[in-house]
Amino acid sequence: MLLRLIKENKQVDEVIFYDTGMEFESIYSNRDKIKALLEQKEIKYTELTGQKHFLYDMFCRPVKYRNQENRIYPYHYGYGWCGKVRWGTSNKTSIITRYLRRHYPDCEIYEYVGIALDEPNRVKDNPHKLYPLIEWQMTEADCLQYCYDKGYNWDENGVELYSVLDRVSCWCCQNKNLKELKNIYLYLPEYWQRLRGLQSRIDEPMKPSGSVFELEERFKKEIERINK
Repeated sequence: MLLRLIKENKQVDEVIFYDTGMEFESIYSNRDKIKALLEQKEIKYTELTGQKHFLYDMFCRPVKYRNQENRIYPYHYGYGWCGKVRWGTSNKTSIITRYLRRHYPDCEIYEYVGIALDEPNRVKDNPHKLYPLIEWQMTEADCLQYCYDKGYNWDENGVELYSVLDRVSCWCCQNKNLKELKNIYLYLPEYWQRLRGLQSRIDEPMKPSGSVFELEERFKKEIERINK
């Protein structure tokens, strides 16, 4: 979306990147390429982060129990997995909103949103949200090919992320489906080890079908059956 906005000389006053600290390395590589492009075009770039690190929110932040009945202490620590409850998204949205209000207090703000033509359920009825990809009739596949054609990719040690994942979100997102998790186990072992580390500190299984450790045993057995 951004590449085409710039190509067509659309008004872009500022580009904001919110860093969760839990992105794939290829996201940061693309960020650095974009920063160089924005500097060349003299477009302001801003990088925002949470007030605390993602892992603090995941493991350490005091969180009040909704139901206080029969509880000796009213808090537990850490939100746990992000996905089913999208606390990471809520943090990102609130921090960006506060930034815009602080830096553009008297302006009517319009935000470009990178939702593609084949994601209509994600579109919000808000006149200050602009959806250029839909205006251009570009599907997710069209957008990905456009980026490839412009020299951008999501390479992780020789593995193109979009060849093994349906969506390149945070590597620890609880919403990853079993196919994606199996491919992380098979093709992205460094990230799988990170998932094991997170699961070792969280009682809740990553998926309803099991913890990261249980999923690993499942994937091993599936591979063994195929190789017999």
